[in-house]
Amino acid sequence: MSDLKKAAVGAAAVADRPAAKPETPQRSVRVVMLALMITMLLAMLDNLIVGTAMPTIVGDLGGMEHLSWVVTAYTLATAASTPIWGKLGDMYGRKGIFLTSIVIFLAGSVLSGMAQDMGQLIGFRAVQGLGAGGLMVGVMAIIGDLVPPRERGKYQGMMAGVMAIAMIGGPLVGGTITDHLGWRWSFYINLPLGAIALAMVTIVLHLPKRKGAQGKIDYLGAGLLTLGITAIVLVTTWGGTEYDWNSAMIMELIAIGVVSLVGFVFVETKAAEPIIPLRVFRSRNFTLMAVVGFVAGFVMFGAVLFLPLYQQSVQGASATNSGLLLLPMLLAMMAVSLIAGRVTTSTGKYKVFPVIGSVLMVTGLFLLSRMDVDTTRFTSGVYMAVLGAGMGFLMQITMLVAQNSVEMKDMGVASSGATLFRSLGSSFGVAIMGALFTGRVQDEMVARGGGAATAKSAQLDAASLAKLPDAAREAYQFAVSSGTHIAFLVGASVALIALVASVFVKEVPLRGAGPVTKQAEAEAV
Repeated sequence: MSDLKKAAVGAAAVADRPAAKPETPQRSVRVVMLALMITMLLAMLDNLIVGTAMPTIVGDLGGMEHLSWVVTAYTLATAASTPIWGKLGDMYGRKGIFLTSIVIFLAGSVLSGMAQDMGQLIGFRAVQGLGAGGLMVGVMAIIGDLVPPRERGKYQGMMAGVMAIAMIGGPLVGGTITDHLGWRWSFYINLPLGAIALAMVTIVLHLPKRKGAQGKIDYLGAGLLTLGITAIVLVTTWGGTEYDWNSAMIMELIAIGVVSLVGFVFVETKAAEPIIPLRVFRSRNFTLMAVVGFVAGFVMFGAVLFLPLYQQSVQGASATNSGLLLLPMLLAMMAVSLIAGRVTTSTGKYKVFPVIGSVLMVTGLFLLSRMDVDTTRFTSGVYMAVLGAGMGFLMQITMLVAQNSVEMKDMGVASSGATLFRSLGSSFGVAIMGALFTGRVQDEMVARGGGAATAKSAQLDAASLAKLPDAAREAYQFAVSSGTHIAFLVGASVALIALVASVFVKEVPLRGAGPVTKQAEAEAV
């Protein structure tokens, strides 16, 4: 009976593995992973570079009132397209769909660099976001197919290394390009990296070909989801700024958003091939990780957007230096992510990491909300390191637990779902924190700077700020400090939700290779 049990365990373990040739050398898997990580680097670099260049972009094109939309358009398009990319990959094969998303992303990059006004830039950023949705979900789904969750920690070093390049190199590259070549090259820089990604993925990624579509795409569900997301983000962006909260426009958008999302849920229960099968939410861990991922996206993109603004406007840093000053947060994030991945691989334990990460994230955001015009760079660096450590505990674990919470046949759905909620969090975070930041800056400028010294007179870049009279410049610095305070305080409040969700995570054993599983597989053979 004991032998039968061992054989059963081994057979189950083998069944949990993705369909791949067992004799595939480990080196080949690493080459594929390298190609995937270069592609992920392409998507991750973009917002980081643009975030650092944003003050100069606004200074050139104007339109501070639309500041948050430059990032919101990107993240909104990413969120709306992610489920569709995931379903297309499941139906028609991941490789071709993946390459298509890279091409769309590069086309959006070229167009964004050619933008002549803020409206064009926002539109072209949406094209970029459309492609980025396919990049992100494609990488995660392919990794989920190739590597079992328990073995995935072996590749945590590669993933953390690429993220380190993006997080640290992005602001540095963005600042250097902005100061020396102009902000348009912050988009053109994607082209050589994109060409490398296209070549490597084409050559080294070999996946089983699909015989054909197994069903029709749920276009109605996708349309309702896109409409609902767009309406809600418009509410958070326009409410209290473009329109009063009780205005007819805001009320109509709220109604459209609610009706669309309710309709989406209803359609998903009836569709033969739903964009997001609701069965995945029966897993408590998947649902909780979706919540944690949403909050992590909310916080991370808000921090990347507003910390450079604070550093350049209040602490007097150049675009390049503001990128360097983000290093405490980014290095802490990468180091902690690497440690968490290795511990998870060796022990199979992971519940403690979301809890610790959420605590540190709340603490870091609260500390950042305490910054004012007198805060030193060393102090702000310590605060950023605390936030970065918290994010590091959450970066890989959310996707790992989400994928481990569903059956292998739902791997693409789990990957796109987790990516969707993180993208939604990014969109909501930038929109909400951006609206609060802009509103506070304008209020403080009117109160302290007089009618002539409004937010429009200071275009957020160092050159324009230096031309202001001393009184107006001091008023603007105080206004930016006050706007930063309210933005991060709201972020800390939202981060408490992640802490509550993390406490209720159930530690389910990770599928795949571990000491016990390998022994069981050997005995079964």
